[in-house]
Amino acid sequence: MILYPAIDVRDGHAVRLVEGDYDRETVYDADPLDAALRFAEAGVRVLHVVDLDGAKAGKPVNLDQVRRIADAVPFPLQVGGGLRDADSVAKVLRAGAEHVVIGTAAMRDPEFLDAMLVAHAGRIVVSVDAREGKVSLAGWTETSDIDAADAVADLTARGVERFLFTPIEVDGTLAGPGFEQLAAVAAATPAAVIYSGGVGTLADLERLREEAAPNVEGVIVGRALYERRFTVDEALAALA
Repeated sequence: MILYPAIDVRDGHAVRLVEGDYDRETVYDADPLDAALRFAEAGVRVLHVVDLDGAKAGKPVNLDQVRRIADAVPFPLQVGGGLRDADSVAKVLRAGAEHVVIGTAAMRDPEFLDAMLVAHAGRIVVSVDAREGKVSLAGWTETSDIDAADAVADLTARGVERFLFTPIEVDGTLAGPGFEQLAAVAAATPAAVIYSGGVGTLADLERLREEAAPNVEGVIVGRALYERRFTVDEALAALA
């Protein structure tokens, strides 16, 4: 299982939110590049970068930060936040992202998603974020009545090959992953799933490795690494 350290960028800083709440923010690095270089030195092989300003604005805001990180580290970036049109996706890819994460637009604009799956085959990740099992949209500021597992099944039928799943109520809390929600989502698709949310201990990572479905290929970890609940080396060993 692959470790994806998270770098969430807001107002030019590396931050973490609790349950997606923009008013519950902690700044961990004044410069996101410092976080990226620290993770690179520790031996990770991919980073998950989120443009939180972009997620709220509906278009990329922190492209310069993405470009700086991509130029400085020797491995791929997975980047999301506000990617709701073809031009935005192209800009993030040109900035150095290997994979781009599409969330709200995947639900609201089927033609756009279909076009991106064709134009950037193998580089599209669809983010399905859920609050109490229901899909959340627009930077987690809106909650729909769509069940997350149903959404994943429908998107799989349309050709999506990789998902990112986050149960919002545990995100940033260190309270443990949403194992039941993850199991339901993973069972709804044969596609690859990356999990995010709530990881606080090495035991959480070990349980994910042992219990998650075979198609759960990776886990995103943010606050636990920033607060040194465990090291990157320990996380990699727990997931090996």
